[in-house]
Amino acid sequence: MSHPIARHGRLKTPNRLAFVARLAAVAATVVAVSGAAFAGYATWSVSSEVQTVALAGETAGPPPQISAIDGGVNLLLVGSDSRAGQCDAYGDTEGNLNDVTMLMHIAQDHSSATVVSFPRDMVVPIPSCPDPAGGSFDAMSAQPINVTLSYGGLPCTVLTVEALTGLSIPFAAEIQFNGVIEMSNAVGGVPVCVVDPIDDEYTGVVLDTGTHMLQGADALGFLRTRHGVGDGSDLGRISSQQVFLSSLVRTIKSGSTLSDFGKVYGLARAASGNMMLSQSLASADTMVSIALALKDIPLEKVTFVAYPGSTDGEGVYAGKVEPLYDDADVLFQAIADDRAVVTADPANTGVGAVVDPNAVTDAAAGEAAASGAATDGSQPTTTAPDAAADTAGGANAAVAATALPQSITGQTAAEYTCSKGNDY
Repeated sequence: MSHPIARHGRLKTPNRLAFVARLAAVAATVVAVSGAAFAGYATWSVSSEVQTVALAGETAGPPPQISAIDGGVNLLLVGSDSRAGQCDAYGDTEGNLNDVTMLMHIAQDHSSATVVSFPRDMVVPIPSCPDPAGGSFDAMSAQPINVTLSYGGLPCTVLTVEALTGLSIPFAAEIQFNGVIEMSNAVGGVPVCVVDPIDDEYTGVVLDTGTHMLQGADALGFLRTRHGVGDGSDLGRISSQQVFLSSLVRTIKSGSTLSDFGKVYGLARAASGNMMLSQSLASADTMVSIALALKDIPLEKVTFVAYPGSTDGEGVYAGKVEPLYDDADVLFQAIADDRAVVTADPANTGVGAVVDPNAVTDAAAGEAAASGAATDGSQPTTTAPDAAADTAGGANAAVAATALPQSITGQTAAEYTCSKGNDY
């Protein structure tokens, strides 16, 4: 598997856009699939002040339409923990770490999307990265992946993930804390199920068992908590974050957000000033193409997974996450081949999440209908993926989805799950 590495260009200022309403609607569509990080596009559609940065392979002139990109498209979403210009309540920190790093792949035929989360504590090789001030930084053989943003900015994070996955990543976006808060407010909150109490003294997140409508600082705190969920590792935090992201997708796709111009415009204004985009995203045509590719993907074909790793390592991996490269190769080969993926079984949601015990399954709903019993309309219906029968659909209808190793946890947006409180 080749690991392309290339140099990046310098910062440029985006052009003004005339059709704010149209582009805001596009932003809202994008939000429906990927969560807070994609929401930053709404910022760009209403503000000419958003910074952009050139990534590897970008050239002058308009970028290609998504439908013209062979093998689908890859987009990196980065959540920064920088407090610069942000709320004092976030505390003080030095540098600018990528708290969240997610890679989204959209199938060429727009039939599926796969979102891969990379543990922030995972120790990986970091290639030589351009120094924004000039020159370049030396490569490093083993560092946590979350230092890449402070080391060489968004271009360095892209280079590192390209080297790690063997994939080319032409699109990238970075969002900061305030953007996450304002986005969750704009959608009116996200319902999150908690199956065991969460109590995290580090982030101040305290949630009892039950369903909570999270927005604002509460939503941000939930997404940031690590000590409060699962085994206290970053792997547990990722699976807990996927509970939120899946619920966000369902909230917007099943609600009135996309047909309510006030909400759409609110999404566009929500993250203003909190985003940095790659130059390839500073194009209305590109964003329209991506939005059109995403909007009709069914919930069961939007899959969130975590890069596989172990917390039992020694040496440079002690107290960190050690990558399981062989298992990860199965995932990224599937993405390179433009295949949909399914986890080993529906319960393989990770240590920070469990299947919602109150969810009504399709089988249960069918039995209730056959017996004449009514089901509670407020209860969700879930569909368990079948690795043997699942196919990618569309032009790839004959291509079976790739069944992932047991070490790769995750869920689809159609599956209802709950965050699991700390058990250590």
